[in-house]
Order: sequence, then C-alpha cells, then structure tokens
Amino acid sequence: MGEVWLVGAGPGDPELLTLKAMRVISEADAVLYDSLISDDILALLPARCTRIHTGKRCGAHSMTQIDINKALLSAARKHKKVVRLKGGDPFIFGRGGEELEYLEKHGVQVQIVPGITAAGGCAAAAGIPLTHRDYGNALVLHSGHTRFNEFSPSQNPTRVFYMGLRQAGPITAHLLQEGLREDTPVALIINGTLSTQQVFKGVLMDLPHIAERVLGDSDGPGLIFVGEVAAMARVQQQEANAQAVA
Repeated sequence: MGEVWLVGAGPGDPELLTLKAMRVISEADAVLYDSLISDDILALLPARCTRIHTGKRCGAHSMTQIDINKALLSAARKHKKVVRLKGGDPFIFGRGGEELEYLEKHGVQVQIVPGITAAGGCAAAAGIPLTHRDYGNALVLHSGHTRFNEFSPSQNPTRVFYMGLRQAGPITAHLLQEGLREDTPVALIINGTLSTQQVFKGVLMDLPHIAERVLGDSDGPGLIFVGEVAAMARVQQQEANAQAVA
C-alpha cells in the first residue's frame, strides 16, 4: 500500500507553493488534481507521474467525491507516493477531511501539506489585511454553499483562538454562554508543525484545566481549536497516555 499526500497548491501562483509542496510534488508517482490547479503549477509535475484529472469546480464536477475517494485508494494500491493536489489549503473548504477519513479507514497512511488558502492569498494580492488591531479581532471563513449547492448560515463553526491559552477561562465561559455544549471537542496545539509539536485533546468544560497544564509544561506558541473537528486531532500515543484529560 502506498502513501497519500494531501497537498495544498495555494491560490494559483506557483511561487506561492511551499518548499515542502514542491518537494512532495517532485517525488510523486501519481497526482490527482482539481480544475482549480493552474497550468503553471501543472507544468511542475514530473513527466513520469500518472496524472488523473478529477475535474472539480463549483457547479461542474466530472467526478463525485465518492469517485475521487475510490480513485485515491486505487492509486495508493498501485503507486508508492500519491499526491492529491488541491487548490488553496486541503483542510479549508477542500474536502481534505473527508478524503483523510476515507483513506485512513481503508488502512492508507495520509500526510498533509498545508497551502495558502484563497482568502489569505487573494487578500494579500489586493493589499487587504485580514486582521488588524484597530478594526477587528476575529476572522470568519464561510462557505458560500452547502453540499446541496444552496447557501446556509453558519452551523457549528470551528473556532480557532490565537494567543488564548492564558485566557482559556474567559473563553470557555463565553462559549458556554453562547450555547456550546460542555462536551464540545477541543484541541490545543503547541509549537505546531515543528519537531516539538504537542497536541492535547479534551472537551470544552476542561479547557481551562488543559490550558493550565500546557502553560506549566511549555512556553511555545499555542492555538486553541473548538468544534467537532477538534476530535480528529492526531495525538502521539505517549502524549495521549500522559495528558488525556477528558
């Protein structure tokens, strides 16, 4: 069984690809790519690799998500290194989570390479700061349609808090007051993407306690994730045994 890499290709400019994305693409034996991938980025694919166009674009899908999942599994059974090349970031409205769940359910090892999401790339190209201390302290990324192609207001949004470990108590109180359940999944990530990365999981009612323990053990930067998807966070076994709080 081969390995699948979910790779974010950014908003289109090949110079916005990460170094890791470039390396993984150059080593690919098979690449499944969307219609949003620019021709300039497709030109970087190895000549020897198998190319599969999934054709996904809003309102015109040549392959359903089920078909794509099956194609990824089939490619992993034939090739050593399979790349799923997705516009923007695979985990921001890119259905990367669905593909991750499907592949892991079938015993395929999956790696994720984040990319510059369209909101960040396009805002930067237009000179728009998405956050600014004088004008707002929050950013909401909202899908313009649901799986049934109509618009729907936010439902169970994922919340991410930057620099919030020392404010975990007030954050928890506010979220509970908003109506979130006490057992809403949470995850804390310290030193994310580094070799010293640590992931802690629990539920909302335990967030202040988890944050207090994390602050006592680490001085690295941390993020707080609140929402159902937080339950999917990968925790190394040794950390899970020592730091499971929920």
